This record gives sequence, C-alpha cells and structure tokens, in this order.
Amino acid sequence: MGDKFEKSLIAAGFGGQGLMVLGQLVAYTGIEEGRYVSWIPSYGPEMRGGTANCCVIVSSEEIGAPVVSVADAIVVMNQPSFEKFKDDVKEGGILLYNSDLVKAEGVRPDIEVVAVPANTIAMEAGSDKVANIVMLGALVAATGIVGDKACAETMKEKLGKKKPEYLPMNLATYEKGKALIK
Repeated sequence: MGDKFEKSLIAAGFGGQGLMVLGQLVAYTGIEEGRYVSWIPSYGPEMRGGTANCCVIVSSEEIGAPVVSVADAIVVMNQPSFEKFKDDVKEGGILLYNSDLVKAEGVRPDIEVVAVPANTIAMEAGSDKVANIVMLGALVAATGIVGDKACAETMKEKLGKKKPEYLPMNLATYEKGKALIK
C-alpha cells in the first residue's frame, strides 16, 4: 500500500435517516479496498426519531482504538447532531451538514464546512430516504475516505441486492452529492 492512510468519520442524525447505512457503505468499501476498518454504531434510546451515530475508521494499518473522539470528517443530518459534534472535527478537517435541516452557526474557523441540501436533492430524485446517499457522495468527493468507483460498486452490491428498484435513484443521488464538491 505504501503510504500510511487513516481517516476517521463520525456520521450522526435522527434514527431512520440512514446514517448507519452510510457508515456501513464506507466501511464495506474500505474492506473492498484492502484496508483495515472499524465501524461502531451508537443509538439513542428511541428507535426512530432519536439520535443515532456511528464512528468509522479506514486505515492502511491495524486500528488500535475504534472509538473516535475527534474525526477527520463529520457528517450531521440534523440540528441536535450538529450541536453535539460540531466541535469534534480535527483541525483542518471537514464538517458536512444537511443544510435542509441544520443551521450551521458557531463553527470553528480552522475546519472546512460544507452545506449539502441532502433532503432537497433526495426529494427531487423521488424519496427523502436517499438523503444519506447524497451525503455519502459529498463525503467521498470531499475527503477521499474511500475510492469513488469502489464506493459505487459497494452500493450496487449492498443496496442493489436488498432493494434493486431503488438502486438507480441511489446511484443518481450519490453522483449529485459528489457534484456539490467539485
């Protein structure tokens, strides 16, 4: 592999917004790319509507501690998650937020902040259920946490098998998320 590579991610939002899926897709893609990966979910006490987050680490070397306290990248889909995690981005890291549901105020000047209208793009595509995939596209394009082509292949493999009827919408919204970054 050559160069040492390690990137960490915290993805957070309401339960039901697909953040576990986003994290799993990053993790599965990292595995496909031959990297070491950890994925740790954390749920609030509520099943839906409560907060849910996951920590993902993708690394070229074995991962010592899978818990992420400060991350290279943070994805937040709702206001409570923004408030909870906005200060947990590493200096020089990136905070991607769902600008349809989050007012991003009081963000540190030493991080990059990216507004992603995830729900708007998802609804234009036909379902707000794919807002997480819009975010995934933006995340991959902005951070290189995993390879773009590999991630699309992982989506075909993991999402295509479960609900093939949604795969074209998933792939289209992934591309739209990526396009926001260029």
